[in-house]
Formats: sequence, C-alpha cells, structure tokens
Amino acid sequence: MTTLPIRPGRDFAVLRREMDRLFDDVFTGDRDTPRTLWSPRADVVETDDAYRLSLDLPGIDRDTLDVTLDDGTLKISGERRHQSEHSDGRVHRVERAHGRFFRSFALGNDVDPELIGASYDDGVLDVRIGKSAAKQPRRIEVGSRGQASESNGVTSDENTQEAVEIDG
Repeated sequence: MTTLPIRPGRDFAVLRREMDRLFDDVFTGDRDTPRTLWSPRADVVETDDAYRLSLDLPGIDRDTLDVTLDDGTLKISGERRHQSEHSDGRVHRVERAHGRFFRSFALGNDVDPELIGASYDDGVLDVRIGKSAAKQPRRIEVGSRGQASESNGVTSDENTQEAVEIDG
C-alpha cells in the first residue's frame, strides 16, 4: 500500500486490519459482505503544491466509484462487474480481475481537504490533493546585525538561526 507520507506504525496497523479481514472472510465464510478481490495499481506524484494519485481502472463504471476523505485517509473503492460473455463456449482461463476493490492512502497534515478533486477519463482515475498554503516551506531572509528579518521583526542579534527554510 502506498502512503503519503510514510508512517510505519500506521501502515502496519492498516496491513494488520486488512489481513484480519482476509482471514475472517476465509474462515467464517461470510458471503453477505462484499469482498475485496483485487487492488488497482496507483502512481503517486508530489509537486510543490499538491499530490496526485492516478489509478488504472479500465472497465469500471464511473457510478461505482467512491472517493472519500475520512480522518486524514483518502479512501477509494468501486466495483468491476464480471462480464459473462462466454455463454456459448468453454472458458479455459479467466485472468481479468473483477469484483469490489478498495485502496486507502494516509495523507499527511500538509493537505487541504478543500483542495481535493477527482476526474475519471479513459479508465484512469486522477485525484489531485492540494497542499495547505500555511504548510508550504517559506524562505527566511538572513540579514546582518541590526537589521530586522522580514518575517517577524526580530533583529539578527536576537535570532541567530542559520536555517533559511522552515516547514510551517
């Protein structure tokens, strides 16, 4: 599972929950609940102002897709229906995945929930997740003694930090 940013403790908790659900389904034989039978592949790209997720979902009807943000986790689910188009012949192999799928991505605290948008074209779901403006790194000018820095009016005698970029 791909996460943004990597959080080992949380990733293992999600993995454990998914494994528990898998074994519960296998051993209890619960046929009433929809199962996750496959998992689409995703590309995750980060730019200065956003994250972008692209998932390959060929053959999926847009109406079956569900994209939600819940407690800092972006959840994407949907269903590819099995096409029984081989009624006149014997099926030798079925390799195309069908059924329900579910992917989740833990988002960092640098995203703005109001700046999330999704589009679905030609079998590809694109989700753009905008970063919060307040969380963007900003450059701090370092002045000489006696000059006030632009950000907070503190003179260089009082503020002797050498770092020039601060994550807000």
